[in-house]
Amino acid sequence: MKKLGIIGGVVILLFIGIIVLTNMTNSDKLKDNPYGTENLQQPTIDLLDDENYQNIILPEDLEKKIASGEEVFAYMFSPVCVHCKQFTPKLMPVAKKEDIQIDQLNVYEYENAWTTYQLEATPTLIYFKDGKEVTRLVGDHSEDEVRQFFASIEK
Repeated sequence: MKKLGIIGGVVILLFIGIIVLTNMTNSDKLKDNPYGTENLQQPTIDLLDDENYQNIILPEDLEKKIASGEEVFAYMFSPVCVHCKQFTPKLMPVAKKEDIQIDQLNVYEYENAWTTYQLEATPTLIYFKDGKEVTRLVGDHSEDEVRQFFASIEK
């Protein structure tokens, strides 16, 4: 019986240690994050240092950018979306090579984006020009399909 108590105590200490280490790691990641808040869900925190998710835009900044009339490629994603995890590593290198700025809006953190932009699924890449949506690409696509999407847009 004593052995079970010792084992139970060790297990509890291990769990406490894991929680403390996770909180310390999260605190480091949350410093100077692009969301401007430390109140983020864990899947978002896990993406903060991912090179493919470094163009985060806040909803109000995206709305201003679209309203200004400039060309905007808005990428709606969720860190828990399997298709986003497959598509983003294909999209971002193609955009970089084509010198196209992609503004990334995390719909997991900003759920209002689903209705604001009439999203049916993630990932969704929307092209805006003159303050209006011109076209969109929904779902996981190959690099060639991404290049074709960019090429199809009149600039």
